[in-house]
Amino acid sequence: MSKKTAIVIGASRGIGLGLAEELARRGYRVIASERSESHELHAARERHPNRIETVSCDVTEKDSVAGLKSRLGEGSIDLLIMNAGVYGDGEQRIEDLTRENVAEIMMTNAVGPAQAALELLPLMKRGGTIGMMSSKMGSIDDSSGGTNLYRMSKTAQNMLARSLFRKNAEPRGVGVLSLHPGWVQTDMGGANALIDVETSVT
Repeated sequence: MSKKTAIVIGASRGIGLGLAEELARRGYRVIASERSESHELHAARERHPNRIETVSCDVTEKDSVAGLKSRLGEGSIDLLIMNAGVYGDGEQRIEDLTRENVAEIMMTNAVGPAQAALELLPLMKRGGTIGMMSSKMGSIDDSSGGTNLYRMSKTAQNMLARSLFRKNAEPRGVGVLSLHPGWVQTDMGGANALIDVETSVT
């Protein structure tokens, strides 16, 4: 069994929940966060006793992230997955973009996760990895347009992940990955998505 420790931020459902369970099956100690109480995550904790611990964390609230950091020791984490994010409402046409909805999704999907990863960086072991849950929809080259709030937030997240690596993580010997999980059958991805959660997280 592995003696490694992972944090999964945004593990209340979908891909984050699936990752927490997959890592637990692989023998990790998993610290899985929820923004509000998740019955699904607590059920997963019961299925994996002594493997999954649940904590509360909101990446848009600095005090919340600092509270999580204070519970753990420096250099104690092998893997940090930043999975927190939202899809946004409506068709997200260019003409629908406002100061308010742009600010909300950019803070939740891009700025908040990057700042949280930076705050938690001292917890990472040398040789550890930070995985930022991105999306193919953040690609500029491979884009069909539309869904602009979500797309622009993931494009921004990719840039911030690169900056986090070069300026902060690389000097500490920590890797940063931007991950595309596939089009997954979750509340966000919908029933017509190409793969299920188990396939994605495996």
